[in-house]
Amino acid sequence: MMNSTMLTLLDFYADWCGPCKVMKPTMDEILKEFSGKIALKEIDVDAQTEIASRYGISSIPTLVFEKDGQEVARFIGAQSKQALVAEIQKHLT
Repeated sequence: MMNSTMLTLLDFYADWCGPCKVMKPTMDEILKEFSGKIALKEIDVDAQTEIASRYGISSIPTLVFEKDGQEVARFIGAQSKQALVAEIQKHLT
């Protein structure tokens, strides 16, 4: 059964961003662990300026958590895996 309240993570990044590169392996691990429960949309702020602007992104990396189309959390800057997992679990329960 498809979970209608899937959590979507919007990952705002740029190829030149050092902290964004640091976050990549963590995001890959989280995606594997929460496979089928979360969706990840990677948004290159240089290529997708309109979307970045709509979300008011001024620093990267920025992770926006959306549930049912509504923003429920936002993290700016590189984050620990523990912080991200705790936030994900909070919205999946």
